[in-house]
Amino acid sequence: MEFDALLLSRLQFAFTIAFHIIFPSFTIGLASFLAVLEGLHLFTKRESFRTLYRFWVKVFALAFGMGVVSGVVMSYQFGTNWSVFADQTGSVLGPLLGYEVLTAFFLEASFLGIMLFGWKLVGPRLHFASTVIVALGTLVSAFWILSANSWMQTPQGFAIEDGRFFATSWMEVIFNPSFPSRFAHMVTAAYLTTALVVLATAAWQWIRKRPGEEVTIMARMAILTIAVLAPAQLLIGHESGTVAHEYQPAKVAAMEGWWETRPGQPTLLFAWPDQENETNHFELGIPGLGSWVVAGDASAELEGLNAFAAEDRPPVFITFWAFRVMVGLGLLMIALGLWGAWTWWRGTTHKASLLHWAALAMGPSGFIAILAGWITAEVGRQPYVVYGVLRTADAVSPVEAGQVAASLLVFMVVYAIVFSAGALFILRILGNGPEAEGRDHPEPQSAPADALAAGAQEN
Repeated sequence: MEFDALLLSRLQFAFTIAFHIIFPSFTIGLASFLAVLEGLHLFTKRESFRTLYRFWVKVFALAFGMGVVSGVVMSYQFGTNWSVFADQTGSVLGPLLGYEVLTAFFLEASFLGIMLFGWKLVGPRLHFASTVIVALGTLVSAFWILSANSWMQTPQGFAIEDGRFFATSWMEVIFNPSFPSRFAHMVTAAYLTTALVVLATAAWQWIRKRPGEEVTIMARMAILTIAVLAPAQLLIGHESGTVAHEYQPAKVAAMEGWWETRPGQPTLLFAWPDQENETNHFELGIPGLGSWVVAGDASAELEGLNAFAAEDRPPVFITFWAFRVMVGLGLLMIALGLWGAWTWWRGTTHKASLLHWAALAMGPSGFIAILAGWITAEVGRQPYVVYGVLRTADAVSPVEAGQVAASLLVFMVVYAIVFSAGALFILRILGNGPEAEGRDHPEPQSAPADALAAGAQEN
């Protein structure tokens, strides 16, 4: 393997996006969770919901800030490492990314200050509206980012003139074939990621013998979310796979480890793909199940990787195993949600110590599943950056490998320091639990608000 500018640029973008996606995938779900908590507080007047809001909003602020910083870094790489890609597709993708900033980021940033510091500066209804607007902003942001990425997966509504892409129909560009299912898949994954972190936090409090009303509320809300959304995610993922099979059959063949075109393709539970020899080792699968899942017919003939030229096939080993990590974790989430719902029905959730340890272990599984899903989608799209139209090798900047290697090394060092510190701080907050928040802040506190109140009293 030659570490040329192309490979290093791909590694650098993969490294930075892997760090970045962790934070938006968490804040999308967490913002909606905060909106629900504040709405319940307004409706019920129960102090526990406000205590939970105060606890989780600190985590949201940290995760949001780190997401912004890591996102800015990625945008610069379009100009430094992928200038040819930016030049050729900028007329299509540039407006989509611009809409994300105008309609989402500005919306979030405008109301984030009220959400974080406005407890005593605005009324409770306006504060709740600000939280809802921030939550809506995270969803709008996901809308535009997924639209842009999905267009790269299933491009339509464009023409090419003098080597540059131009939109012929913005509706077709935005609502490209893979966008609806991928957007639903990503948002659902974000909600599940947040629910798993919330449940793990509650489980840790029970393990540490810190029961309380807030812990019970967190656990029940998380269990309900996982029990409902994890099975739904399986169906949404199936729809996304069906669309991928129609528009990106080579990707699906790599995901499933199919080499030969034949009827009754199996679902491989385990295999060791060998791309050089175009075969799998140690196969263990269920005959016909792959054809039934993808085409609805166990005897349907589906294309294998040998139906495509060798230079048009994605890296099979990475795509195959990333897909299985994602699906495997998804099945574990379904099991955890059903297990939690069963203990809730029996009224034993707070005493189910085995469930607590399982929930704690599954806490980071949402992040891992999202990373595995994005690896499946992005590596499975290769060797194209715009599927079927623009190859990745033709989109890279004319830069020296040493320059890319140096910047990648700097990123690795800086990210290791900054984001490790941020992640550890978040884990420390989660470990302390909402009980500490209620004890330290029995009433909503805000440094700017307190300063204004003190000034008013003096006057």
